[in-house]
Amino acid sequence: MSQTPESSQYHDQAEPKPFPYLTGIGYIPRWIGGVMCYVVFGLGGLLSSLTVLPVLRFWPGSKQQRIARVQKAVHIMFKGFVWMLTFTGLIKVHSQHTQALTNAKGVIVIANHPTLIDVVVLISLMPNAGCIVKQSLWRNPFIRGVLSSAGYIPNRGADLLLADCQQVLNRQTNLIIFPEGTRTVVGSKFNPFARGAANIAIRTRTDIIPVMLHVDVAGLTKQQPWYEPPRQTVNMSVEIGAAFDHLRYDTSQSSDAKMARVLTRELEQLYSQQITALPPFSVTTKK
Repeated sequence: MSQTPESSQYHDQAEPKPFPYLTGIGYIPRWIGGVMCYVVFGLGGLLSSLTVLPVLRFWPGSKQQRIARVQKAVHIMFKGFVWMLTFTGLIKVHSQHTQALTNAKGVIVIANHPTLIDVVVLISLMPNAGCIVKQSLWRNPFIRGVLSSAGYIPNRGADLLLADCQQVLNRQTNLIIFPEGTRTVVGSKFNPFARGAANIAIRTRTDIIPVMLHVDVAGLTKQQPWYEPPRQTVNMSVEIGAAFDHLRYDTSQSSDAKMARVLTRELEQLYSQQITALPPFSVTTKK
């Protein structure tokens, strides 16, 4: 496992101070802000797919240049959205020492998945990021244009998916994958990892950069409805782990499937050591 300069930086910093738990009238501004964030995200995706992104997509240049322009635009928009999430008090992102993500090219970035906006946070830190998107989102009129313009990958059959991933990585675009497949169940460290990320890394001969997303309270989880913003601001600290070199998983002496199992097991061990369980919902933290 090759060491990156950013490895373990998170643990050298002070733990972020917990935010107060809001109740009664004090929660009303948070609720309004949370709902507004959903509205802005939906309408922003629709409007950008009808205005700015088509211009960037069809502006003269190679296909790779056009996609790179759109990805940079999405990166900037997501940085703005993270600012909005912070302003409304939904989340506070602590993302120092993330040059390994900013400078990464053509690698697989994996992360645990504690909240709804994890992919937004990651793309806000990477100007050249793509991801695998479930088929249902491609039918969503609000974001379909964004997905297509940015060269994101639809989650289709295994062979087509692998070919799409190879093409994206060859363009020096970073590929974001959540091995859990869905958001972490409250009370757990993380859901069991699927072998998809490891299989793609081994078959495309691509390194993996693990990102640990540390949160101090349960918020924006799958167990919470979208219309109930968290009553306590979620502190999210972004930790960049040491890169997993694909050369360590040479398949000349074993099958791809076996090495994918080995890599997945080692990734789970890393996250088990670094991640604490997602705190259960509680009102005992009121202040």
